[in-house]
Amino acid sequence: MGLGSNPNGRVEQMKIFLDTADLAEIRRASEAGLIDGITTNPSLMAQVAGKEDPRGIFLAICEAVNGPVSAEVVALDAKGMVKEGKKLAAIHENIVVKVPLTEEGLRACRSLRGDGIRVNVTLCFSAVQAMLAAKAGATYISPFVGRLDDVGQSGMELVEEIRSVYDEYGVETEILAASLRHPRHVLEAMLIGADCATLPPKVLYQLLKHPLTDKGLEQFMADWKSLGKEL
Repeated sequence: MGLGSNPNGRVEQMKIFLDTADLAEIRRASEAGLIDGITTNPSLMAQVAGKEDPRGIFLAICEAVNGPVSAEVVALDAKGMVKEGKKLAAIHENIVVKVPLTEEGLRACRSLRGDGIRVNVTLCFSAVQAMLAAKAGATYISPFVGRLDDVGQSGMELVEEIRSVYDEYGVETEILAASLRHPRHVLEAMLIGADCATLPPKVLYQLLKHPLTDKGLEQFMADWKSLGKEL
């Protein structure tokens, strides 16, 4: 659901996921209560894994955050994706298996969903792709906003189109806005009604910052110091 009401009649907030495999960053954000889940991909895992077993890293991430953790398969054929997906799902109940938006990926998605495993279909670049992923039973669809912007298209228009199509047909697949590059992307995702947004740590902490907040705090501290008192 986007900005509409859930079955209990309440408007749901957009969930914020952190797009990283860095355990220190994940713990920092989770302990502060800033995030609802994690997304990873093979590139992010390669940055932190080194000689460590990726399964151990996924387990540590799942234990650090109370929410979904997207873990991506690396096989390119449906049979291989299903095999890897089941191994990933067995690591922890928080794992969501991530597959690419290809024919083989959607075959794997349907099979994994048939076994009750949640699936995040990634690398979505059109609303038609998003509908096909929903037909395959995707739990989440990940449209890549920034990458479309990079080639002169509007990534947020894609998110808006998917929202309209899903609402029109009552699709339950959640829209997970991905490849968000700056705070404005996050705000636009909220306004459009994305169910979730995933962003790198840098962008997450930019959301907290505003020069007037800093200026106001500085003034408050200066005024209190002038009193020469302690609380």
